[in-house]
Amino acid sequence: MDQKKNNLSRRNFVKGSSLAAGGLLLTPSLLTASPMFNKVKKLKLAVVGCGGRGTGAVSQALQADENVELVAMADAFEDRLENAYTSLTKMFQIGKLNVKPSHKFVGFGSYKKAIDAADVVILTTPPGFRPQHFEYAVSQGKHVFMEKPLATDVAGIKKVLEAAKVAKAKKLNVVVGLQRHYQASCIEAYNRIKKGDIGQIVSGQVYWNGSGVWVRPREANQTEMEYQMRNWYYFNWICGDHILEQHIHNIDVANWFIGGYPIKATGTGGREVRKGKDYGHIFDHHVVEFEYENGAIVSSQCRHQPGTKHRVDETFQGTLGTSYTDGGGSTRLKKYDGTNIYTHDNENDINPYQQEHNLLFKSIRNGEVISDAENGAKSTMTAIMGRMATYSGKEITWDKAMAIEHKLVPDEDTLTFDSVPPITPDEFGNYPIPIPGKTNFS
Repeated sequence: MDQKKNNLSRRNFVKGSSLAAGGLLLTPSLLTASPMFNKVKKLKLAVVGCGGRGTGAVSQALQADENVELVAMADAFEDRLENAYTSLTKMFQIGKLNVKPSHKFVGFGSYKKAIDAADVVILTTPPGFRPQHFEYAVSQGKHVFMEKPLATDVAGIKKVLEAAKVAKAKKLNVVVGLQRHYQASCIEAYNRIKKGDIGQIVSGQVYWNGSGVWVRPREANQTEMEYQMRNWYYFNWICGDHILEQHIHNIDVANWFIGGYPIKATGTGGREVRKGKDYGHIFDHHVVEFEYENGAIVSSQCRHQPGTKHRVDETFQGTLGTSYTDGGGSTRLKKYDGTNIYTHDNENDINPYQQEHNLLFKSIRNGEVISDAENGAKSTMTAIMGRMATYSGKEITWDKAMAIEHKLVPDEDTLTFDSVPPITPDEFGNYPIPIPGKTNFS
């Protein structure tokens, strides 16, 4: 993928910003990306989860609608909240930011107070807490933007699916950060595939192969809960492993283009490079085959190994031709004789991370409804099923996975930083690692 077309990736977009906490560069194209309707009501916005993604999502929301203001923030950690607020003050004037000190909520359970104060909520904590936050937001009648993935366990998936039904009944807008659905190049590829340009998809390959993400070493006097919350990426109960946290994007594209969800998965994975105590207990590679009801087979790869080939994209083979898509805005469809069907020009495309918010607020203003939660939950479940397959080394069917009493995440309202996390290290500081052939799900 060339750099020009890769500049739309979420992580590079945040890294390329002049704001350390993950904000956006305010360009005219973004500020005027969508028309405004029904401007009478000033919409109140709250964010739950104030890391780089939360900060970026707030900035996108504030750009999407000229009559929205941030009124409340919540995070488990005060320093993250204050860093986010400082970054946002450098980007927006009074009128967009109206967060009083009394509306900065810190600690476990703080999400409720922030959600209560708003019309629209942004849910960007580590994903283990997403089901509980979403359920509460819907119960309070709030419109929602929430990041992927939507859960880390089957219990969470079921909670999201139930809340999604309630959201539809209440006509609440729910946008999920599976931004490829808001990316012009992928939408064009989907429409052409649906029209039959490459025939029926029979196979595909999806990839998120890279070197990995940050590590936050243990600090003096940290409780085990605080350490895991700071270093959340490496603990399944909060993160779900990188097949879920990152690779869900590519898996979701496969589900979207094929038009369904897989019926079973088999796979392998492990820890070849990332082995130390600082890496919790997640794997550094997963390889899964997903089989769909129509017989299509999709091969899924994700890898966190420095010095290896970087690849983040999707290819599919149909009965008449092939397609290629990636997060940078590239799309190509070809016949098997090499004849070009379509090549996308992404020069004037709206950044999909901005477009998510543009369409969310436009839908709210127009009295329309976007309902992303069900698909977001089922694509999250697809990745969880893949993780079960790699951890166990066994075939995992969708029906079996959904029937498992699989709950990793405790009720947030019962937690403090002195609580014992769901997983703890042994006397040597090592965490229990899933072992294919021995790890079981029942």
